[in-house]
Amino acid sequence: MIHFEWPWLFLTLPLPLLIRYFLPPITSFENAALRVPFIEDFKSLTQENLQATRKRWTLWLATLAWILLVIAASRPQWWGEPIELPITGRDLMIAVDLSGSMQYEDFQIKDQVVDRLTAIKWVAGQFIERRVGDRLGLILFGEQAYLQVPLTFDRQTVRTLLNESAIGLAGQKTAIGDAIGLAVKRFLHSKSSKNKNKNINKSWVLILLTDGANTAGNIEPLKAAELAAEEGLKIYTIGIGADEMVVRDFFGMRRINPSADLDEKALKQIAEKTGGRYFRARDTAELEKIYALLDKLEPIQEDNLVFRPTKALYPWPLGIALLLSSIIIIFQTIGTTGISYKNG
Repeated sequence: MIHFEWPWLFLTLPLPLLIRYFLPPITSFENAALRVPFIEDFKSLTQENLQATRKRWTLWLATLAWILLVIAASRPQWWGEPIELPITGRDLMIAVDLSGSMQYEDFQIKDQVVDRLTAIKWVAGQFIERRVGDRLGLILFGEQAYLQVPLTFDRQTVRTLLNESAIGLAGQKTAIGDAIGLAVKRFLHSKSSKNKNKNINKSWVLILLTDGANTAGNIEPLKAAELAAEEGLKIYTIGIGADEMVVRDFFGMRRINPSADLDEKALKQIAEKTGGRYFRARDTAELEKIYALLDKLEPIQEDNLVFRPTKALYPWPLGIALLLSSIIIIFQTIGTTGISYKNG
């Protein structure tokens, strides 16, 4: 169906008639010209008839152009059939650690050894694609925490910006507390701006992935977790990294624990304070199982969001009006040239 965004502009349609009625007409000096010799009088009759016909056509074209301009100004739109979008009521933020230790290559994807961040991108990307109906957001943190993507239904953008992230982009250290604090701040902003109906219960979830301990930032992780719990934000923490890894050095091959700096105790406390859970991901398979488990979180239903595709139609009447205006200018130019030729 066709919809006009500003239909009140149709009230301006009689404006040219009102201007013509209340303002005095422009005085024409054409009749004051001296017409000699006698034979020119016969030619002038034909020219006057042409000018009268041209004026009538100009008047009709100007009227049509004005109507089309008013239609264009009223912003005509074509509304498609309404589409219901599934809304689960869940706002889910993913916080990913980009500190220097994420470069450890202790994960495998299809028999290829990769670093921890690449494994997260691989598994989390599939998880993001499955979260239809959720609003997703992305936080990247190292020495500082940054909101990379605010809460949105655009899952493709979230996945793209996650894939474009790089180790060390936010610094070499780890500010877990700041990441949680930033998530709380964004959820509070979302509550105040989006939830006008206070009777709707929203589900606020933060999935935090890290491979270390809190070594930077202005907020202690447990203090940030307490603030999150007060606001109803549930945090699921995931400890990333293998327990054992073979490396080559000057003395040959030796085994090390690449996850020695992982503060599992703090991550468990953060999850417990907010009603979430702590998970340990030592390889890609475990990481996939964790995300499969997170997929089973029961959504809190609310009314579906109705979306109606809209297409702007104003360029068509505007373009035709401009074309008619050009034709009117051409008519007036021809008329003026003819009068000048006659008087000359």
